[in-house]
Amino acid sequence: MIESLAPTGRRLIFLGTGTSSGVPLLGCDCSVCMSNDPRNHRTRPSVLLEFPAGNLLIDTTPEMRLQLLRERISRVHAIAYTHHHADHLFGLDDARVFPKWIGGPVPVFCEESRHWPAGFVPKIEFQRVEPYKPFETLGQTLFPVRLHHGRFNVLGYRVGGLAYCTDVNRVPEETFDALGGLDVLILDALRFDPHPTHLHLDEALRVVERLAPKRAFFTHCSHEFDFDRVEAMLPPHVRLAYDGLAVPF
Repeated sequence: MIESLAPTGRRLIFLGTGTSSGVPLLGCDCSVCMSNDPRNHRTRPSVLLEFPAGNLLIDTTPEMRLQLLRERISRVHAIAYTHHHADHLFGLDDARVFPKWIGGPVPVFCEESRHWPAGFVPKIEFQRVEPYKPFETLGQTLFPVRLHHGRFNVLGYRVGGLAYCTDVNRVPEETFDALGGLDVLILDALRFDPHPTHLHLDEALRVVERLAPKRAFFTHCSHEFDFDRVEAMLPPHVRLAYDGLAVPF
C-alpha cells in the first residue's frame, strides 16, 4: 500500500517492521503469531529510500533478499547501517549482486566499530559517518543522529522532513534538537511493557508528543501488537507500520 502524500520523487518502503525474532515467532501460538492478517507478519526491521538518483537501503536484514523480491526492487545503490546487530546486518552477503547491476562497488555508510565481522564481504566501499555530521549520497543529504539502544550507541537518520529511528530506548537531548519540524517520524515501539533496550508503546508515544511530527509510524514491533487492536489505541496521526507499506516524503 502507498500512503497518499504530495509526489516529490522520494519514497520510503518498509521492508520489515518486526523485532529481532520476527513475527510469527518460532514456537508461539498466540493470536498474533497465528493471525491471517498480513500486517501481523513482520520480518526483521529495514527500510528502503527511493530517490531520483537511486535506492538507499538502511540495514541488511536476514530476510533482505526476500524483502527486496517481494517489493520488486532489483537495484540498491547505497547502504547505510544503524548498528551491527544480527537482525540488521546478516543479509549483507546478498548484496554481492548489486555491483553487477550498478556498475561498481556499493558505498556503505556506517560508524567505525571494532564489532564489525572480518573476512569475506561483498564488493563494497565502507565510508565512515559520525552522529550530527551530514553526508551526501545519491543526490541527497543524510543527517545521522545518536540514539541509545541499551548499552549500545546506534544511529538514526534524517532525510529532509523524514527521520528513521529504530532500536532505541533513549533519545539524547542533542537528537531531540536535531529532529525538530519533522513531517514523518519512524520510531521503535517494541511492546506494551518496558524493555531495557527498546521503547515500549507509552514511551514511544511520549517521544512523538515531544517531537510533534505531522505523522509517525511505529516499527520494530513484537508479537504483542495485534495490528487492528493497537491501531485503535493510537492518536490519529500515529500508525503502526507494516511490511510493504510505502510512504512518499
